[in-house]
Amino acid sequence: MRDVLDELHRRWSAGESVGLGTVVSTFRSAPRPAGAAMLVAADGSAHGSVSGGCVEGAVYDLAEQVVAGGQPVLQRYGVSDDDAFAVGLTCGGILDVFVEKIDRPSFPELDDLVRSVRDEEPVAVATVVEHPDAARIGRRIVVWPDRSAGTVGSDRADAAIVDDARGMLFSGRTGTLHYGPDGQRRGEGMAVFVNSFEPPPRMLVFGAIDFAAAMARMGTFLGYRVTVCDARPVFATRSRFPDAHEVVVDWPHRYLAAEAEAGRVDHRTVVAVLTHDPKFDVPVLEVALRLDLGYVGAMGSRRTHDDRLKRLREAGLTESELARLSSPIGLDLGARTPEETAVSIAAEIIALRWGGRGDRLSTLEGPIHRTPDRVM
Repeated sequence: MRDVLDELHRRWSAGESVGLGTVVSTFRSAPRPAGAAMLVAADGSAHGSVSGGCVEGAVYDLAEQVVAGGQPVLQRYGVSDDDAFAVGLTCGGILDVFVEKIDRPSFPELDDLVRSVRDEEPVAVATVVEHPDAARIGRRIVVWPDRSAGTVGSDRADAAIVDDARGMLFSGRTGTLHYGPDGQRRGEGMAVFVNSFEPPPRMLVFGAIDFAAAMARMGTFLGYRVTVCDARPVFATRSRFPDAHEVVVDWPHRYLAAEAEAGRVDHRTVVAVLTHDPKFDVPVLEVALRLDLGYVGAMGSRRTHDDRLKRLREAGLTESELARLSSPIGLDLGARTPEETAVSIAAEIIALRWGGRGDRLSTLEGPIHRTPDRVM
């Protein structure tokens, strides 16, 4: 939904009614994750995607029907359906898509939701997508860490959903919860899709060199909020790093320690140390490897790596802490240029995030997509 949120808000603000299809569950090799959405406007235009092209036509038609009729629909697309190949989902996956009509009366909280997303305030939307009472389907609650708005039709169900949605929001998870019709914990009949909108994860690039400029472009492309930090003001300039969200002049270890103390880094944060200089990289790695971060990588030759490990051991880091260091940084792609190296580093980050091995898919068997225990 994040991909179409601005367009949805624009149409909503203008008083339009739109059809919104959202992926609420996926199975096997589904092409898009839960939360992917497609908006169908009254003028016939479509925005976003639920399947990367496989079932867009079918969802488009269903969205038009829902807007005309008003009743939300939960539709499954996949190889188990008689019409699976007709709608084009030939990848072997299964998608559950919830299609609903969105307008000002049906979603009065949208303005507050958009404001929170723009302000990078954590917020989640919990929507009833399945219920024996058709009048309950499509009802929603918007949940913040400290408040909520909306109702699904009963105080008991509201309390259970708000509690569980906050837990999912805290861990950055999007998915479907199941309850009894009145919110019973050990029941079935009501399915609630929770779409979490966390602030984007951070990528901290230390070392204002040409490789950092390519890494900033790559990080922004992947959806990270990118900071480039270097203690040398002549190199750490906005003009040299136009793709970074911020450029900071500070000693890397001091900046990272301050950000951690302020609670602005978490288990999704990526740190790439590209300085090659022990007076910069050893102190910042000493801080980084003691934090709960998603990824810590450092550039350098194998000789540099061996010297770096020696210095870090002398600084008191344990072997388990050192094992978290990706050095030399990146996957073995044969990269040479800054841009190729950025792809190599990004590939390693993606592989570690989703449990991939970096092998060629053509040489492997089994599922293409994996679900890790914790998403960084």
